[in-house]
Amino acid sequence: MSPGFKHLLLMTPAGLYCPVGDFYVDPWRSVKRAIITHAHSDHARSGSAKYLAVHPSKALLQLRLGLDIDLQTLQYGESLAIGEAVVTFFPAGHILGAAQVRIEYRGQSALITGDYKLQQDATCASWEPVACDLMVTESTFGLPVFHWPSTAQVMAEIIQWWQENQRAGRTSVVFAYSVGKAQRILMELCHSETATGPSSLPAAFGLPGPIWLHGAMLGPMRAYRDSGVKLPDFESVSVAPSGTDFSNALIVAPPSAQQSAWMNRFKDVSMASASGWMAIRGTRRRRNLDRGFVLSDHVDWKDLNCAVDLCNPEELWVTHGFSDVFARYQLEKGRKALPLKTEFQGEVDSEEVQV
Repeated sequence: MSPGFKHLLLMTPAGLYCPVGDFYVDPWRSVKRAIITHAHSDHARSGSAKYLAVHPSKALLQLRLGLDIDLQTLQYGESLAIGEAVVTFFPAGHILGAAQVRIEYRGQSALITGDYKLQQDATCASWEPVACDLMVTESTFGLPVFHWPSTAQVMAEIIQWWQENQRAGRTSVVFAYSVGKAQRILMELCHSETATGPSSLPAAFGLPGPIWLHGAMLGPMRAYRDSGVKLPDFESVSVAPSGTDFSNALIVAPPSAQQSAWMNRFKDVSMASASGWMAIRGTRRRRNLDRGFVLSDHVDWKDLNCAVDLCNPEELWVTHGFSDVFARYQLEKGRKALPLKTEFQGEVDSEEVQV
């Protein structure tokens, strides 16, 4: 770790720490002051005395951490002096309220990306490049094998699979993370080129059939709508009358539901997952899935390199996933780079939100 940035950022047993501001970014332990990049469980941990985050993440953070947390929020682009440091949030494009955190001190700047993606997503603000001296980037999918197809292509694949299952009399269940991925899929399906109509009712969008949700989706869906994201108001499977035939429907559920008794209510099921991990051959088979849709809320290899080039830091710290590989690749390109070990080394399921 470079001594040139020791006043701005240090890696400690509790996570990334800013000495001149006396705060942590996405700490792993309870601390006095935590800056949170977004509301997924591997970044937003309970128990800290004070929290600071971007305003669009407020509803999700309160859902995850509790309404009684001491939470201060800023808008994107708004700056706040904390000790001798100046903190500014910028959009990360990962999920609703995801932010990059820029820390400035005496002419130096550090950027912590949190999780991010460059693909467009109607449910959250789009990623912005931020010039910095030090960049701390995730590399969850930091291998050349990870290359994302267009979102429109993935939505067309989901609809085609759904229609094939309808013809076979099978219920379509797609597993997607409760915070971020599920909302993105639902928004895209209801506004895809195959969908028509302004109504909030799924049938009016020209979709093949009704959409139902697992109960774990309801809280995050409300938080998204409370934050101004115009998502249709889908119902939970649990309110469907006994004996309901779901063979015409698309069911959206968290990954943990796959091995639960909740699945027993569906007679003949085709199971799919929407994840970046579906890009790896064999993942679908190991997870006992019928289909895999390559859809991630993280950057792929191409966009990861693009983001680093656009931010153009003097030094790069790489966390999560394939940090060793990506740091070595950047070193070979001539950029000063090193991997950082974290408590979480990959994409983490976020369905632990209580509803």
